[in-house]
Amino acid sequence: MIRFEQVSVRYEGAGRPTLSGIDLTIPEGELVLAVGPSGVGKSTLLGAVSGLVPHFTGGVLTGRVMVDGRDTRTHKPRELADLVGTVGQDPLAHFVTDTVEDELAYGMESLGLAPDVMRRRVEETLDLLGLAELRDRPIATLSGGQRQRVAIGSVLTPHPRVLVLDEPTSALDPAAAEDVLAVLQRLVHDLGTTVLMAEHRLERVVQYADQVLLLPAPGAAPVMGAPADIMALSPVRPPVVALGRLVGWDPLPLSVRDARRRAVDLRERLAGVEPPAREDPADAVVAPLPERAAARPGLLGRLLGRRNGAAPAPAPVQDAVTRVEGLGVRHGRVQALRGVTLTVTPGETVALMGRNGAGKSTLLSALVGMTAPSTGSVLVGGLHPSRTSPGDMVRRVGLVPQEPRDLLYADTVAAECAAADSDAAAPAGSCRALVTELLPGVPDDVHPRDLSEGQRLALALALVLTARPPLLLLDEPTRGLDYAAKARLVGVLRRLAGAGHAIVLATHDVELAAELAHRVVILADGEVVADGPARQVVVSSPAFAPQTAKILAPREWLTVSQVRKALEGLA
Repeated sequence: MIRFEQVSVRYEGAGRPTLSGIDLTIPEGELVLAVGPSGVGKSTLLGAVSGLVPHFTGGVLTGRVMVDGRDTRTHKPRELADLVGTVGQDPLAHFVTDTVEDELAYGMESLGLAPDVMRRRVEETLDLLGLAELRDRPIATLSGGQRQRVAIGSVLTPHPRVLVLDEPTSALDPAAAEDVLAVLQRLVHDLGTTVLMAEHRLERVVQYADQVLLLPAPGAAPVMGAPADIMALSPVRPPVVALGRLVGWDPLPLSVRDARRRAVDLRERLAGVEPPAREDPADAVVAPLPERAAARPGLLGRLLGRRNGAAPAPAPVQDAVTRVEGLGVRHGRVQALRGVTLTVTPGETVALMGRNGAGKSTLLSALVGMTAPSTGSVLVGGLHPSRTSPGDMVRRVGLVPQEPRDLLYADTVAAECAAADSDAAAPAGSCRALVTELLPGVPDDVHPRDLSEGQRLALALALVLTARPPLLLLDEPTRGLDYAAKARLVGVLRRLAGAGHAIVLATHDVELAAELAHRVVILADGEVVADGPARQVVVSSPAFAPQTAKILAPREWLTVSQVRKALEGLA
């Protein structure tokens, strides 16, 4: 179905090709998972199939990509639209219409399908992806995960023979991700649809793949084979595979079910070892926060500039880093939050979890002042964020939004970093050092729009972290990051928490919550339904438990690194 014939891609100004000498065949009716570290060219590989590379992205493509007999060099994306359905990393860039139902119908209308066929397929897709309740909603009012489901649905309705999906579950909660993957599996098995997918959250998808395509490094030759064989040599791997490699299971398990069957001996070895408890931030030795010169409202001002002028703020009250009491937020007819109460103390890391549309991003928006409470109150550093000027708030709170591009305005990475150093009154080079630490290899002279999603996220994180605000808010901070980049992010955030910074992150990444959070707060329909120590909350939840916890249940082991340390202690 898809044939790469000695394909290489080089972008203007790049010192080396992004792809080099790709020669492989993807059979019809298979789900092929493309994996590899951030920035190795996975999105470029997918774009070459849809025709976006080079017709839209630019660059020079040599060799040939054939899709069901069509040469993508001579067929532009619109001439492949009946054959190839594409969802990129950024759902917002995908949308053409204003409402959910119209977006699902648009692709079919463009292909000239009959109205009765369009109506039937829209209804089927609304049911398949759990979008029926959102059919009349404006897309602008949806959460990030809801938008991602709409984007996926819009390419399913024309019934393409090939689906090209770039990080299709990155913004989805665990249950929604399973629903989407079940739909894709049904298309592959029942209709013979060919699916080429890139995904960093391998714990969600690797067990569904027929083959895995590994891109080990930029320009390096790819390796394709059975999932277990590729995972044995891949530099990126999910926790279930990492645990299997740690204890020497052969063949490697790809699912929790397979791993549990093999973990009997491991559970016995760990029976006498108590899983480590994460240190309570109240008991930690907290270093004083560094003094900084007064910062200009640069980054936060870019976000807060959308709201009306600030009213005079009340006098600050010295208390917890943030205190939320009975918070309610309403967006038109939608009650986004109701009766939320939350306190975060210095040095504490809190993970907000819950299904798509539960209110996590709205809560972060209220904490930073972009959304005013309808009822209740929000205090950050003793101030009411929605009634305080950006210049005052930027020294107290920093937000990394779900869409990193909201923070990126300069023409180069170097210019962004220089502006961040200036805004934060930080020493020159501080932001650049953070970018390098989070994701090495990001060049100074590249435009942020030309970075991969993971690279853009690392840059946005560095911009906000440069100011080292007392309260740091992160909305889906691991989208587009591979496991190594995520581990580096965890290290940076742990150091900040150890220095007394409070961190609140909204995430669907259960592995990140297990690795980093002291507390987990679960939201549902705008209300807090669980709030407690991370180990207790995630282990008791089938939806939000990490893979290691599921494999070694009922013991409360959360991460592979905990198991590794325990086994080293027993040796």
